[in-house]
Amino acid sequence: MNDETSNPWRLSVAPMMDWTDRHCRYFHRLLSKRARLYTEMVTTGALLHGNVPRHLDFDAAEHPVALQLGGSEPADLAKCARLGVEWGYDEINLNCGCPSERVQRGAFGACLMAEPALVADCVKAMADAVNVPVTVKHRIGIDKGESYEFVRDFVGTVAEAGCRVFIVHARNAWLKGLSPKENREVPPLRYAMVHRLKQEFPDLVISINGGITSDAQLAEQLQHVDGVMLGREAYHHPWWLAGWDALCGDEPPPRSREEVEAAMVGYMERQASSGTPWHSVARHMMGLYNGLPGARRWRQVWSDHRLKDRPPREVMALAHEKL
Repeated sequence: MNDETSNPWRLSVAPMMDWTDRHCRYFHRLLSKRARLYTEMVTTGALLHGNVPRHLDFDAAEHPVALQLGGSEPADLAKCARLGVEWGYDEINLNCGCPSERVQRGAFGACLMAEPALVADCVKAMADAVNVPVTVKHRIGIDKGESYEFVRDFVGTVAEAGCRVFIVHARNAWLKGLSPKENREVPPLRYAMVHRLKQEFPDLVISINGGITSDAQLAEQLQHVDGVMLGREAYHHPWWLAGWDALCGDEPPPRSREEVEAAMVGYMERQASSGTPWHSVARHMMGLYNGLPGARRWRQVWSDHRLKDRPPREVMALAHEKL
């Protein structure tokens, strides 16, 4: 395994649509300085034909932060990768794992695993265009095929194009018949397939994703692979991130939950000056006190739509009356 103090992919928070926006990432960075953070997937079309600042702007505090792109045209991906680097992202990640039918209609996501040569062309085009790591997030297979050779050949082909980092969701993606939510739960987890990839490609960085919900599971996975990417568990129980720096050989940030909440209120106040309502920021920190007495009542205050016109500092004071 890569040395824990120098491997940037040791622990990361997964890209999650509608969740890992810039406000969520700012919050997560308050909890861990070492966790690698990822944007929601941004399509090449959204960047080439849409509002670039809306999709790419972020706070400098979020570093290290990676931009995840969705697309399958090498030239378009290269242009968007350049945009990402111009905006300051530390990594460009290609989505080859999303199974939603909407994404498939755009001919990208998990369906790209069936076209490793095309993915290799995409990676090479991006790697030639930028001077930051170009990485790939993918599944272990598509539909109900269980062949290890399928994912091995995919990784081997893409690695030859210059990709050195693979983030592997240890489930298949079923392209028909399951919703995206079901695709995160129904196809069985097969961690051994990812461990085998690391054994067969020892010079690549292999990070595992899927179903990991505890420190014990995390530590077990790090015996076999270089990194672990956490998704919904990290989002719903964000205080978990506060212990991650120690797992990377660093001191954890010296902040209490209350200090993190107060820092987020300051951030909400700054964001209000550019027209961002505080409740669109606060939604990401609803799990901060999970497991503690009064957490449910605290959440109810921060989620109360009747308080949306009150200053966030007042809402925080009200919420703490319930804790």
